[in-house]
Amino acid sequence: MDIKHHHHHFLLISCPAQGHINPTLQLAKRLIGIGGTHVTYATTIRGLTQIKSFPSLEGLSYASFSDGFDDGIKPTNDPNLIMSKFKLVGSKTLKALIEKISTSQDHSGPVTFLIYSVLLPWAAEVASDCGIPSAFFCIQSTTSFALCHHYFNHFHNCPPFPNSMTIEGLPPFAPTELPSFLLPTSPHVSVIPTFQEHIQVLEQGKPNSSLVLLNTFDALEEAAIKALRSSSMNVIPIGPLVITGFWEESENQSSDAGFRCDLFDKSEDDYLQWLDSKPDCSVVYVSFGSMVVLKKDQIEEMLNGLIESGLPVLWVIRCVEKGGDQEAQIMKIKNRLKIKEQGLVVPWCSQMEVLGHKSVGCFVMHCGWNSTVESLVAGVPMVGFAQFSDQNTNAKLVEEVWGVGVRAKENEEGVIGGAEIKRCLEIVMGDGERGEEIRRNCEKWKGLATEAVKEGGSSDYNLRHFIGGLG
Repeated sequence: MDIKHHHHHFLLISCPAQGHINPTLQLAKRLIGIGGTHVTYATTIRGLTQIKSFPSLEGLSYASFSDGFDDGIKPTNDPNLIMSKFKLVGSKTLKALIEKISTSQDHSGPVTFLIYSVLLPWAAEVASDCGIPSAFFCIQSTTSFALCHHYFNHFHNCPPFPNSMTIEGLPPFAPTELPSFLLPTSPHVSVIPTFQEHIQVLEQGKPNSSLVLLNTFDALEEAAIKALRSSSMNVIPIGPLVITGFWEESENQSSDAGFRCDLFDKSEDDYLQWLDSKPDCSVVYVSFGSMVVLKKDQIEEMLNGLIESGLPVLWVIRCVEKGGDQEAQIMKIKNRLKIKEQGLVVPWCSQMEVLGHKSVGCFVMHCGWNSTVESLVAGVPMVGFAQFSDQNTNAKLVEEVWGVGVRAKENEEGVIGGAEIKRCLEIVMGDGERGEEIRRNCEKWKGLATEAVKEGGSSDYNLRHFIGGLG
């Protein structure tokens, strides 16, 4: 589909977290790839300094705005005060950035469209004040966003909390399967007003601020997309927005294994060479993303379960405190795996390169949306180890809706035991009927994800149509 359109300058903004930056950059790459566009990616001043290296692409530039904490020091632990200051300072400095770009003499021209990510709903008002349209880029699962929408429209401020919530076409969601911040007992309950503001901004009915770009594709979350379409929001699935360098069938994609930003230093160990030495589909890859830090007893149980499985392991463990108990525990894990000649522990890695490696047989993970979609795209079975936010919702989808993995279940102490971890690995890596079915489903969804972003696929069409409709 060849759409003629005028030159646009998109400003894409996100919070400075690994899972926010990379899908936003992939969106930037797709916008530029369709043609006739310039993209500026901006995050906080402090966040920009934390990025180890910036991918370069003709038509892409970088900028920053302030969250009020440019030195990285927050004088309070009160999340409400932090978010309030972020909104106040962020609104002023984002507006100043838009004006600065618009008066610049370079060839990119003024900002014509703002795309903002999660936790930044105030950006829509800034865009409106500057006379430019905006869209919310939903980097979490569409199902979790639809559940939030349903909650705010039916249950918020109407106790008691529901026993379950339903979206037509999906199994019911128990409270423990909802986005965790909605629960009254959640330590992250402070983000509720921000998510509520997201919904309110999008439902005000202004055509210039009711657009939502979804990091999903039609076939993957059909029921949730349909539920949101029945609201006043204009939702457009344009995903999966992940690194696509190893997709054999991506005709309209150039290899972009390096097109990503990392906030952490990669391992000095040659983990890819280590993977090369292992048989096909034999390795358990373990990573819990950039935000989750497991408790000490949970790490012990994880190690016991992995060793009991007898399978080779590549385990990403970030050390957040040098010289402390955590560093000592990581050394202990490395030594135990070394004695058993069973694995490699690294502080960080290029995840899509690992998931695309032929020796990787399953992914033990937190079910963050990026990791979930990356695993789907790579066709790798999952063991869900959900912790917070939308992860419990995603873990349910992995096991019950798409059939591409299993959920590990906690014991009475809230810990997932070694025996449970071993049980899950035996299912997804074993020769049993369920393991075979999971692997078949993984191949199916891998194929559908590839189709969606190919030229003429549903997400490719949606993105081109979105740009073409801007005039």
